[in-house]
Amino acid sequence: MGRECERERERERERERERERERERERERERERERERGREREREREREREREREREREGERERERERERERERERERKREREREREREREREREREREREREREMG
Repeated sequence: MGRECERERERERERERERERERERERERERERERERGREREREREREREREREREREGERERERERERERERERERKREREREREREREREREREREREREREMG
């Protein structure tokens, strides 16, 4: 009788140790899940930083394109002013020729 009780108590202690080992494994799995969540949050922050850098680079490219368009518009205005001066010189030459003809005829 005593030996049977002793074996039963031993089996109970073994089951308790097993439950404790299972609780410890569960705590370890939870710690691992927490570490994984932390790594995922860090990866997400890195992706966000990369997206921010990309938006900044795109903004800089857009500003550069705008500066190039402005330079092009300025070159076009300069060409237009030059064409206008050329037309004015041509009109002046035409007036000069007209005055010359009038002098010849007069």
